[in-house]
Amino acid sequence: MLKAFEDFRRRLKESQSINNPQDLLKAIPNSDLVTCKKTKQSRIVFNIGSNKYRMICGYLFISKRIILFIKFVGTHQEYDKVDACTINMFKS
Repeated sequence: MLKAFEDFRRRLKESQSINNPQDLLKAIPNSDLVTCKKTKQSRIVFNIGSNKYRMICGYLFISKRIILFIKFVGTHQEYDKVDACTINMFKS
């Protein structure tokens, strides 16, 4: 999984001019924007590691920079069991 994440990070770093979620979706193929009605926030779901894993991230765009908040990383089978809008596997 570490190799998959490093490949994702490299592709993100090589991308130019990411100013909004749509630019991010264009720069990273196999990603989807999930709109969460209850929280009125959106999250991005990335397929990483040649589609072996999924990563759910919250995001914030500030001064031509993007900050991704990783909420979940797991296999497709694990992803199918979670709610993309409420999962936060790193919060206790």
